[in-house]
Amino acid sequence: MTHYEGDLRVNPDARFAIIASRWNARIVDALVAGARQSLADNGIDEAAVDVIRVPGAWEIPAAAARVAAAGRHAVIIALGCVVRGDTRHYEHVADGCADGLMQVSLRSGLPVLNGVLAVEDIVDAERRAGGSHGNKGEEAALAAIEMVNLLEQLS
Repeated sequence: MTHYEGDLRVNPDARFAIIASRWNARIVDALVAGARQSLADNGIDEAAVDVIRVPGAWEIPAAAARVAAAGRHAVIIALGCVVRGDTRHYEHVADGCADGLMQVSLRSGLPVLNGVLAVEDIVDAERRAGGSHGNKGEEAALAAIEMVNLLEQLS
């Protein structure tokens, strides 16, 4: 039996795309910083990372589809923050974004890491953007490196 598992070894030719919303900028900027630092700490040159900013989480899947179709990146890291409000808008945006990202990944064959927070309140977001629950941008970046490595093994 053959066992395949990704690790944190990086193909030096791999390009990484970070697609991040501008909505809830303080939180998302912390996620982006965590992702960029994690990539750098694992040997990915800053020049191999493209950061694409979109208005909000709803727009991330459309940008991800365009990035995937262009074929220049090995992986997409999606980062954003949707905070529950008093209406169902939260569910529409968070669920639509997650579904859209999965569709992009499955249609393109490109790993799309979902680091879009869907939280109850801003305190919860702060905990996940460098607070007591770590930095989900950093975690998404580590998963991205691993997926690039794994998919190269499976090619």
